[in-house]
Amino acid sequence: MVEIDWFKFENKDKDFPFYRKNPYIPKWGWIVLLFATPIGLVLSISSNIFITILSCIVLILPVLYFLKWDYKAIFQKPSIKDILLAVGLFVGYMVYALIVGVLLENIGLNGATLTPETVTVMTFVSLVFQLMSEEFVKFIPFMFFLRVSYKFSNKRKLSTILSVVIVMIFFALLHSFNLETFLFALSIQGLGSIFEFIGYIKTKNILVSYITHLCTDIFIFSLLFLGI
Repeated sequence: MVEIDWFKFENKDKDFPFYRKNPYIPKWGWIVLLFATPIGLVLSISSNIFITILSCIVLILPVLYFLKWDYKAIFQKPSIKDILLAVGLFVGYMVYALIVGVLLENIGLNGATLTPETVTVMTFVSLVFQLMSEEFVKFIPFMFFLRVSYKFSNKRKLSTILSVVIVMIFFALLHSFNLETFLFALSIQGLGSIFEFIGYIKTKNILVSYITHLCTDIFIFSLLFLGI
């Protein structure tokens, strides 16, 4: 058996699912998961709260099916320590985004902007489900590329890093419309999602990365809602 190479900051009580056939997903299963990803993504951007809830179902249900309904493999009740970690990562991201955003603006790079008029009370309700969908839009490709890379390399750290980089680029593409906005999105949303990845990689608990993501978007949308 190949010895698992852990990152020093990881909690070693749990490991990532799927990549070592833990549990095994057949090829048709990966097709189902990868097919569900864009469908869930499209549904998640709807302004209809019921459709955003449906996006969560479309993304989470097949993952749980291939986990043989072992939800604890991806969801655990966050401890106080987990919540503090998530909040700390949120603060770290905001500091990072502020510094990098100012630097990008100074060289003339700007991303897509939201106006206060687009933010309503229902925006905050939708965020609860939309951001969970976004976490799975990242989680499924992360598991897929981790599985592929590990299959050929047997190197867990290398596979994890490669998968994170691929998904960060993918996530940036979802927030961009052209080359200029892509470079901005890659720096802010793409590379910035490393804070959420750290939370997940450390704990193997999607709820930790979700809390970080939720804190970030609620904070940003609250500023817009209040006109700050």
